[in-house]
Amino acid sequence: MKQKAIYIITFISGAVITNAQNWGSVLNSAKNAAVTNSTTIIETAKTNTAAAGVINQAETVLGGGKTNAAPSLTNDEVIRALKEALTVGTNNSSGKAAKVDGYLKNPKLFIPWPAEAKEMRSKLISLGMQKKVTEFETSLNRAAEEAAKKAAPVFIDAVKGMSISDGFAILNGADSAATHYLREKTFAPLKAQFMPVVKEAINKVKVTSYWTPLATAYNKLPGVKKQNPDLNDYVATKAINGLMLLILEEEAKIRKDPMARVTDLLKKVFGF
Repeated sequence: MKQKAIYIITFISGAVITNAQNWGSVLNSAKNAAVTNSTTIIETAKTNTAAAGVINQAETVLGGGKTNAAPSLTNDEVIRALKEALTVGTNNSSGKAAKVDGYLKNPKLFIPWPAEAKEMRSKLISLGMQKKVTEFETSLNRAAEEAAKKAAPVFIDAVKGMSISDGFAILNGADSAATHYLREKTFAPLKAQFMPVVKEAINKVKVTSYWTPLATAYNKLPGVKKQNPDLNDYVATKAINGLMLLILEEEAKIRKDPMARVTDLLKKVFGF
């Protein structure tokens, strides 16, 4: 009886070894084939129900799935994320610009003396009116800072009204692509909406009270071209340009810095 059991065990062992060797050969062949054309093998194997279950489980564990899987983002998600990024950028930018010296002490945003009145500035300084000239330039920047306090809702309305057809084109564009798109599509209506805010700010900081005596003194000089630039339009344009620059910087930050992506949608789209 014992001898018979030994024979059976020996037979089974031999069969196992033989099968193992055969399976080893099969697995090696499969491995070599997989290296050559893994995608085809996996997709073919999935036609078998049992194999498909195992493969899907393996893909889930590995977390990869198909190497060349199609993007899981929709164009609608991308567009919403772009608008959300600009909204976040607008809020942050308005906050920075609205601070005291937000324009005045920032070389990138500083609003200078109007270019069309450049000769007037030089002449007034030569007449000993440097202090008055500086006071006027300061008032221009204070007006922009004051206007920036109320800029966010105006900009956000413009962002919401943007009509974007291909969000992926902007998402995959330059770090400033969304901001440039905002400027291109909304600058004129944005300026029109922003103008009342600027006029209110100009009145509040008394820009014209600094400008009027300078213009009056200059225009009395013989042989000069009388000056009277549209200060409302000038400050509005410069203030918007400054805010756009800050929004551009915020956009670049969201694209590059994961910590700047403050919502789930921004994390999903810009982290994709």
